[in-house]
Amino acid sequence: MALKPINNNPDPHYQLLREGQIDEFNTRKRKGEKIDLSHCDFRGLDLRGIDAKGLDLSGCYFRQTDLRGVDLSQTCLEGASLNGAKVSGTYFPKELTPDEITLSIMQGTRMRYRSDPK
Repeated sequence: MALKPINNNPDPHYQLLREGQIDEFNTRKRKGEKIDLSHCDFRGLDLRGIDAKGLDLSGCYFRQTDLRGVDLSQTCLEGASLNGAKVSGTYFPKELTPDEITLSIMQGTRMRYRSDPK
C-alpha cells in the first residue's frame, strides 16, 4: 500500500501532529476519539510526548522524526520505517527485535514483527 502524501490524510488528529499540537492530540485521544494514523508520513516531525498507546502506526514513514522518550510498546509498528529517526529512550514493542529496529533506522527498511520474539 502506498503512503498517504503529506498533509493529505483527512484525519484531524494527523493534522494536529503535523502542526506540532501534541498536547491537543493527547487530550482528544484521552476523550476516546477515533484515530486513523496508519500509513501516514511523519517525516521530520517532533513527536516527543505523544501518547502512542494503542495507536495503529503500521506502514508509517518516520524518516528523521524525533521519537525520543516515546513509549511505543503498545503501538502497532508493523511495516513502519524509521530511517534516521531519533529514538534515544524510545520503548519499542517486544515483537520487534533490536536488529529489526536498527536496520530500519540505518537503512529505512520496513519493520517486520516476529511472532515468537526471543
